Amino acid sequence: MSDASRAALCAAAIVFGAPRHLALASVGDRGREWPNPFSIEPVLAERGRNAVVLASGDPFWFGAGGSLAARLAPGEWTCHPAPSTFSLASARLGWRLEDTLCLALHAAPLERLVPVLARGVRAICLLRDGAAVGELARWLTDRGFGASRLSVLEALGGPAERVRTVVADRFDLPDVRHPVAVAIAADGAAGLPRASGLPDALFAHDGQITKRPVRALTLSALAPRPGEVLWDLGAGSGSVSVEWCLTAPGTTAHCVESRPDRAGNVRANAAGFGLAHRMSVTEGRWTDVLAGLPAPDAVFVGGGADPAGIDTLWHLLPPGARLVVNTVTLESEALLAACQARHGGTLLRIELATAESLGRLRGWQPSRPVVQWSVVK
Repeated sequence: MSDASRAALCAAAIVFGAPRHLALASVGDRGREWPNPFSIEPVLAERGRNAVVLASGDPFWFGAGGSLAARLAPGEWTCHPAPSTFSLASARLGWRLEDTLCLALHAAPLERLVPVLARGVRAICLLRDGAAVGELARWLTDRGFGASRLSVLEALGGPAERVRTVVADRFDLPDVRHPVAVAIAADGAAGLPRASGLPDALFAHDGQITKRPVRALTLSALAPRPGEVLWDLGAGSGSVSVEWCLTAPGTTAHCVESRPDRAGNVRANAAGFGLAHRMSVTEGRWTDVLAGLPAPDAVFVGGGADPAGIDTLWHLLPPGARLVVNTVTLESEALLAACQARHGGTLLRIELATAESLGRLRGWQPSRPVVQWSVVK
């Protein structure tokens, strides 16, 4: 701890922290352990008193600092940061931190690794406890990353610090202690490709899915940018929302699906791709729920389009929002032609065919043509 940190600690009437921190700081009866489940309310209840919060390293990098600062006025708090767990881990391993993924998985599912993990990737992950390290090793092995090297880093920066390295599919450390981080040098599987148009087999669906090549063209028209919001109306399997969220950091998607079984597929895909925190699912007709959704930057209509629905949607769209509608029926094609004549934009007819067996030879098997209207309001 810095001199400023030590001075603040000595002057504190109350000290909040984890049991490990309180013991290392020798604060005696001034110490207050964090409640379980974690909450900052006990700290806020001491407003006006000289209170100190002990947190590991940089409290604004997956720490309590951001939660506290959001509820306190600027003049009510002072922060004295120290090296973060990530900085300490990279210093032990000799890894360039700017080339390393830093993830907080102590309160998040391991599936958060799905979008980012690939052969050659380096990642440092914060985990909730020692048992979670074995769970991570099994998770990696089950997904083809069993050859990955795991550096298990316990109690970094303290007197009980320990660093051990194992291979994921040969993990055999029964005595891992909290607090713990794991550095992953990924090896084995190739990971998810970064281009739009993931294989259809990766998604849970009942056949109602925007097929791979059409999905790639749809994502190109939706043009996702970091931090943007998508409405996915008539979401089906949610495959467009999944790829929207995978394409750019900070993107979110709000899916609306009228059938409960398909809404279940959307939720399953969101969880399976580690995107449940960025994809929401609303069950019902999309024309009935739009007013309750946050303003979109882009909208995809994959089903349920009719003249009244398009009119309602158009009036709700903020200026500059992008709208993409796909359809396969003659009636909906006529609707999109009328919409394009009224509002502008581009009509695209997508006709695809795949080579399939034709007796002893092969021939082209055409798919249903898809008509796509894309427009910027």
